[in-house]
Amino acid sequence: MVTVRELDHANVDRWDAFVETCPDATFFHRAGWKRVIEQSFRQKGRFLYAERDGRIVGVLPLVHVRSPIFGNRLVSNAFCVDGSPAAVEDAARDALDRAAESLLDSLRADYIEYRNPKAAHPGWQRRSGLYATFERPMESEHDANLKQIPRKQRAVVRKALDSDLTHTVDSRINDFYRLYSLSMRNLGTPVFGRRYVANLMRVFADDADILTVRLDGRPLSSVLNFYFRDRVMPYYTGAVPEARRLGAADLMYFQVMRRAVDRGCAVFDFGRSKIDTGPYAFKKNWGFEPRPLDLAFRMKGNRPLPDVNPNNPKYKLMISAWKKLPLPVANTIGPMIGRQVG
Repeated sequence: MVTVRELDHANVDRWDAFVETCPDATFFHRAGWKRVIEQSFRQKGRFLYAERDGRIVGVLPLVHVRSPIFGNRLVSNAFCVDGSPAAVEDAARDALDRAAESLLDSLRADYIEYRNPKAAHPGWQRRSGLYATFERPMESEHDANLKQIPRKQRAVVRKALDSDLTHTVDSRINDFYRLYSLSMRNLGTPVFGRRYVANLMRVFADDADILTVRLDGRPLSSVLNFYFRDRVMPYYTGAVPEARRLGAADLMYFQVMRRAVDRGCAVFDFGRSKIDTGPYAFKKNWGFEPRPLDLAFRMKGNRPLPDVNPNNPKYKLMISAWKKLPLPVANTIGPMIGRQVG
């Protein structure tokens, strides 16, 4: 018999040991996300695990996200691009679905959302066409990885390598956060708070770093990277407007790739992008092929599928206005909205 329990401190190591070996699991299934999300956003993690004969056979990192703007929902995994049930048997996956549906009722939430589900969930609705993810294997030789980049983009990288641009790698967040918050404001998107970034670097200290490209000591572009098993994931990034013209962003990603190979990584996970956006085109220009990423929903009653994404026309005016905010104002208001997005 499979039983489902909620994660407590005593079982964190068991949870992470399962995540490390389960084929379905990703970095976004790690138990540390519960602490990061609760401390950063004050949203309650309801992390569930399925157990058979004292052995964990499945995990589901659910977060109860409550917002007067975006609704009351259970998201797996909130504030992440993945995190749907990871299990080694169908019975565990079914048990986790039932436990999530029970929480849906008891918490009076509107729906459950699974991001990038690995299996079918009967009776649930799917949405595709919003996002794509990009990844590919890396070569063990740096020159071979450079040659994988299409000719035009490769020329930009070569020019940047020969320029006066330099880079540093550390865990300090100040320069990164200034660039990240600037980019988010310029995109018209509320930024997550500095506390969130600090919590990420503290909780995932052994598996995260920040690479920053500079010119004459001035930060131009910066990226926060995660490492999981054999892959590197450049996850959050920021840059000044002239970084693209100077090749700073291209150099940044190539240096991440080089360092990841030296670390023993074999996969470059370029992450999720909204289809037909600037980041989507940038990743294609680097020679990465998009793979559609689905969402799965369990709606309560006859509610329509939610549409909480920047492509929704009802957010158009808000996005346009946000781009015009002074950066200190955007950085003050943004975290209050960002914690509700999930």
